Amino acid sequence: MTHEHEPASPDSDLSLWLDLQARAHAAFEVRLDAVVDWTAPTPDTEWDTRALVLHVVREQQRAHTLLSGGDESPIRLEPVAADLRSEWTRVTTLLRAVSREVDPAAELRLGRDTVTALELLQEQVADITVHTWDLARATGSEEAMEEGLVAAVWELFAPQEETLRASGLFAAPVPIDATAPLQSRLLAVTGRDDRLAA
Repeated sequence: MTHEHEPASPDSDLSLWLDLQARAHAAFEVRLDAVVDWTAPTPDTEWDTRALVLHVVREQQRAHTLLSGGDESPIRLEPVAADLRSEWTRVTTLLRAVSREVDPAAELRLGRDTVTALELLQEQVADITVHTWDLARATGSEEAMEEGLVAAVWELFAPQEETLRASGLFAAPVPIDATAPLQSRLLAVTGRDDRLAA
């Protein structure tokens, strides 16, 4: 008797997203290594390159604190050192270690909401993936992202377009043809348009 259509277990989902987390970290790090001008503008118009990287580093800190049993209300983050490359390496190493030990069904307080550890991990991978493109554009480095990462984040975001629009986390979605490349459609959902010249 086969069970081809049984849903994936939380543990297998966790394994998948741990792998995606490592790949997302690696992709961002490649673009981080390309930074020359920390004051260069980014597609996030309110942030220059340093502010963008600082945001992503702080998000890794936040995820580490929450997955370690900390509370976000109010969350206490360590000061970030001036050397953002070293901070990135330090914080992501800690985060991946605690992520491997977490119960995927553990409930975490996120402001007024409650999310599972797996949902937090998914949100964190999605955030890094989108900001990897931002950093690529800011540094003039490779903008094409790994297809597997793009597909995973698309599956997460596409059903939530209206929720994302209302959340204010991203700019308003950009109109785009359904036949456009998946990466372009993913970026469009988050208010980015990779068809525009850098």
